[in-house]
Amino acid sequence: MLQRAITFAGALAALALLAGSSFAQEAAAPRVASIVHAGRLLADASTGRVLTEQSILVGADGNIISIEPGYVTRDGATVIDQRDRFVLAGLIDSHVHLTSELGPDQIIEEVTLTASDAALRGAENARTTLMAGFTTVADLGAPNDSIFALRRAIAERRIPGPRIIAAGSAVTPDGGHADANGFAPDILNVMRSPSACSGADACRRAVRRQIQAGADVIKITATGGVLSNTAAGVEQQFSDAELQAIVEAAHAMGRRVTAHAHGAGGINAALRAGVDSIEHGSYTDDESIRLLRRTRAYLVPTILAGVTVEELAAQGGVLTPNQAAKAREVGSRMRQSIIRARRAGVNVAFGTDSGVSRHGVNAREFQFLVEGGYTPMQAIAIATVNAADHLQLNGVAGRIAPGYAADIIAVDGDPTQDVTTLMHVGFVMARGAVAKDE
Repeated sequence: MLQRAITFAGALAALALLAGSSFAQEAAAPRVASIVHAGRLLADASTGRVLTEQSILVGADGNIISIEPGYVTRDGATVIDQRDRFVLAGLIDSHVHLTSELGPDQIIEEVTLTASDAALRGAENARTTLMAGFTTVADLGAPNDSIFALRRAIAERRIPGPRIIAAGSAVTPDGGHADANGFAPDILNVMRSPSACSGADACRRAVRRQIQAGADVIKITATGGVLSNTAAGVEQQFSDAELQAIVEAAHAMGRRVTAHAHGAGGINAALRAGVDSIEHGSYTDDESIRLLRRTRAYLVPTILAGVTVEELAAQGGVLTPNQAAKAREVGSRMRQSIIRARRAGVNVAFGTDSGVSRHGVNAREFQFLVEGGYTPMQAIAIATVNAADHLQLNGVAGRIAPGYAADIIAVDGDPTQDVTTLMHVGFVMARGAVAKDE
């Protein structure tokens, strides 16, 4: 009898432990705040697999809990009906300038607007970008105070906008592409870039100060550029020693380096120095392709920017003569460069240089990628999984998967067949919050 009682007591204790474990697991399970019913779902563009009739369960923390077949419900969860739409991960633009937009008043605005003006304009452009379906952007050149404040306000959910990876002020050679140009000498002395440098030691210092100010990534101008108001061409502007110092300083402090680069000499010098990506890459040559493949660096082609400046040069009234001359030369080269990159199989991430083009039309870049030979599915991958990898957001953005942020968009039609449908996004969820639902 005693042995039987002990055995019975042990069984009860085991049952209690199991029950307690079950209750603990239930208590620890995240609360489902909302459920997106997706008629068609592309959860991961790298696989190309499209599922039908799926439910995306989103937690109160703004992250995805699970994806379940069928249209499920949960007590207390808000159901978001996208059964008639094509659902995919929020898009990522790896090159924008939220605090500005090119226009006929660009020169006067450089000397009349403050950093506060730039931040407020950035807030407006951030909302426009989010409504266009871009839930993450990399801002690669803006006043430090403006863009870092905007990044913080969006992260704290004080204003609507995409997640921002911010470079702040670009590191540039004295008198280079991102420095002040085209003004009287006394004005130049006031307006010169705080991140302009000459010599390896000064450029190391500029990098460290940008990181100290809050830069997520270091943006450099390795070559001249179209929109600097100077007839300095689009070839290499930093010396090899300066480029090496910049990359060493950034990498030592855990930051990647992305290089604005048009001319082949500047592209190749930047890649040899160890930069992590090339912006524009207009004049890539065989050596550029070899270096891109060897280093696994990303090319961010920004074809939309090239097309935009070509159009502005043709119509007149916005670009200065120096800018227009370079625009006519560089614009068409960008489209040729992406064809070369595709054929060589180099890493490509989506970027538009919006701020040169109008904010909100970022998805126009998809058309140029397809014209360059990419399939619609490959173009979507470039703007989701590739861009997330480029910005070191694997596990956070670029896919619809458990543990990822609930950055979700939906469109009418099928973007895997017609990428122009991505220019009309009907639903946007950013980090679990619905920003748009037409």
